[in-house]
Amino acid sequence: MTASRPVLNLAVYAAALIAAPAAFAAPTANTNADAAVAQPTFYRDVLGLLQENCQTCHRPDGANLGGMVAPMAFVDYEGTRPWAKSIARQVEARTMPPWHASPDQHGVFVNERVLTEAQIETLVNWARAGAPAGDPADAPPPREWPETVNGYSTGRPDLELTMGPPYFVEDEVEDQYVTFRTPITEEMLPAPRWVKSIEFLPGSSVVHHIVAPPLGGIAPGNQPSVYPEGYGTLLKPGDEVRWSMHYHKEPGPGTGVWDQSRVNIQFYPEGYQPEHIVVVDPLARFDFVIPPGEDDVTYSTRTRFERDSELLSILPHMHLRGKSARYVAHYPDGSQEVLLEVPRYDFNWQTSYDYPAGAHKKIPAGTEVEFTATWDNSAGNPHNPDPTEEVRFGEPTTAEMMFGFLTYADAEPGYVPEGGGWLAPRQRPNLDPESLKKLLQERGVEWDDLSPEKQQEYLQRFTRRERSESSAGGE
Repeated sequence: MTASRPVLNLAVYAAALIAAPAAFAAPTANTNADAAVAQPTFYRDVLGLLQENCQTCHRPDGANLGGMVAPMAFVDYEGTRPWAKSIARQVEARTMPPWHASPDQHGVFVNERVLTEAQIETLVNWARAGAPAGDPADAPPPREWPETVNGYSTGRPDLELTMGPPYFVEDEVEDQYVTFRTPITEEMLPAPRWVKSIEFLPGSSVVHHIVAPPLGGIAPGNQPSVYPEGYGTLLKPGDEVRWSMHYHKEPGPGTGVWDQSRVNIQFYPEGYQPEHIVVVDPLARFDFVIPPGEDDVTYSTRTRFERDSELLSILPHMHLRGKSARYVAHYPDGSQEVLLEVPRYDFNWQTSYDYPAGAHKKIPAGTEVEFTATWDNSAGNPHNPDPTEEVRFGEPTTAEMMFGFLTYADAEPGYVPEGGGWLAPRQRPNLDPESLKKLLQERGVEWDDLSPEKQQEYLQRFTRRERSESSAGGE
């Protein structure tokens, strides 16, 4: 296994698999959903709400959502009482539970995390009343959780891979990208197997995201990728997992940390053939320009489905200046449908919006799905690292990205997509030659130092344009 700084990661094919569907979302609860409680107590009225809506993360050994681990547990009165006012503020502001889709899509996605108005009012009333405990005899039974195995919520791995030897992120690092490679040998995997689930486990809190094709990846707010029964991707001996690690932290003396991230892979039984092969379409643009100080810069791009398909999940990805995201299906009959609207995009929660198994979104042949991203590069954006900067595509957190991941499968059982699956075959980056040269230079590679053959390879791979695109507020 080798470690090296990547020459050109583009996050491209990317970040692709960060977008696979997840199955370990907190369920939407109906506990006290219909009517607020005027004088609630912890044991009678609040604990049940926390069990159904919060304890997926807020418990000992709670869910690790792409490195996002809840810093406190809400499983008993003693642990919850000090946080009562904070809970009230967060639920009133709708920042917890974390969910960013528009209310117009309420009930559409299986991993929806929302509270009803009555539930919010109950929690607020409890905090304002001084967070009374009430009678322990009123408490619901403790919620049972799947046992974690070596940190994994999906159980014991059929195959576990690490990114390589432990890697030290130095004190002076703020943003760093490092690539590791793990070959899949016949000793690890004697024969091709269909993947059922993938769970990445960051080895340090400074891991911002992992992109590891052909397995997938993880970013803050992501959950383990568990495919519905009958859906999967193929892993073969001879494949190579390329770990593109993004480390992000505050630099300074004593801030260096070790990392050895790993992944849990679970397979379908030997000989099993899923009916549907999962494909990811990154739906990206690389040519956007965000002027200094502008608070509403919008670009769009489209992809066309040539065959009847099933949409499994949607995941928009931008960086700190990301403001909003929108997906619209333009159907062959001329009608349109908003698939997803994220009016307040939050870089800290890279949520995958997942359709229920057995009720995937049907996309008829001839449909074009349009992804629109909007950025706020003004001083009014509290997350903006520098409103005076003109911003383009780049890997650092302080640069920007535009990915509108679509995870889907062909509607016809047994159909094998071009290339065998994983990444939509038509997808290629669409950099213009000058932007490509600039990006290479940012990665420490001078264009003139490359051989003519390597220059031609990069031009062929990264400057093709195969989709309709539009921009507004930019250029």
